[in-house]
Amino acid sequence: MPAPGENLRINPERLWNSIHEMAEIGPGVAGGNNRQTLTDDDARGRALFQKWCEAAGMSMGLDQMGTMFARREGTEPGLDPVYVGSHLDTQPTGGRYDGVLGVLGGLEVIRTLNDLGIRTRRPIVVTNWTNEEGTRFAPAMMASGVFAGVLALEDIYKHADKDGLTVGDELRRIGWMGEEKVGARKMHAYYELHIEQGPILEDEGIEIGVVTHGQGLKWLQVTLTGKESHTGSTPMPKRRNASLGMARVIELVHEVAMDYQPDAVGAVGHVQVYPNSRNIIVGKAVFTIDIRSPNKDVLDEMDARIRAGIETVAEGLDIGFEVEQVGHFDPVTFDKALVGNVRAAAEKLGYSHRDIVSGAGHDACWINRVAPSAMIMCPCVDGLSHNEAETISKEWAAAGTDVLFHAVLETAEIVG
Repeated sequence: MPAPGENLRINPERLWNSIHEMAEIGPGVAGGNNRQTLTDDDARGRALFQKWCEAAGMSMGLDQMGTMFARREGTEPGLDPVYVGSHLDTQPTGGRYDGVLGVLGGLEVIRTLNDLGIRTRRPIVVTNWTNEEGTRFAPAMMASGVFAGVLALEDIYKHADKDGLTVGDELRRIGWMGEEKVGARKMHAYYELHIEQGPILEDEGIEIGVVTHGQGLKWLQVTLTGKESHTGSTPMPKRRNASLGMARVIELVHEVAMDYQPDAVGAVGHVQVYPNSRNIIVGKAVFTIDIRSPNKDVLDEMDARIRAGIETVAEGLDIGFEVEQVGHFDPVTFDKALVGNVRAAAEKLGYSHRDIVSGAGHDACWINRVAPSAMIMCPCVDGLSHNEAETISKEWAAAGTDVLFHAVLETAEIVG
């Protein structure tokens, strides 16, 4: 059978309805979702996904990290499958589309193949990775990290949330800990569809982002230690103000990131100050710096400049400092052949497209270490994500899934 023509498309209404039916599980307070990983709502979302997959004739696999693998058999079952997917867990105030589009877009690919009676040589597996968000249990992209061998399963099982509940115990409690060894599966290729989570595509009126690279990331947790004292009676020259040090470091991070434009970014998003009282000068400030770049050398230079700057700030204010790297992954270059398939699919279907760098981390960034991988992005309104107001259009979702459909078929190989 020849390659599918541009007239073959997914069912936009079915995809859209599935996304919003999933959103009924773990609703947020403002129209989005709070379906955090390994909660009861996560378990319900998983059960719905499994129900849909089984109705589509797929078999479900489950590994020891709770990652779900729904398989549509190929005509040559011994061939390594083509994998597609993303995640169903959300932020505490998350949107309806982040991650979910990639999982349910993968399911829609299978449903469309069934509708059209198309068979592929290679099996196709739709994947729901456990704990991509990392909001309840750190780090993010947890299950894919274990799959890729960059995180250790037994260590990850011990990671606890703010209430002291661990990953291992919660996986068992909700009934989604499988027996399959993590990382035992062989992948021929991996595709991930995702909303951009940034404003570029919408601003430029472009329908498809062809993701060529993923930014590398470093998270630096900084502790500045000054001296608590009365805000009213301590003379300004005698103050050892940890919050002033933090303010100067925040400004430093911004300046360093601006020196490496257009792709580098940096900010401080998590802050704790002690004792956090109106009339006490801050004695300790703990905060996390997030820096990213698609160029490893740039990322390392930013890291070095920020560390040197922290030391200078601390010396100038007579405060102590500690810097601990609490998160890191190197920049990712996605597989050129798979990226080419994505670009070719967008062109064949008549969708406007441009190359783009992913500013956020995704499961594809880890899976790229063990299998050829590529990503597809669609716009989101105002670039807003990790927010209940996160919005995409039905047309954007359909365009991204159409491109996914054709790229997957190119890789899985249609059988006549």
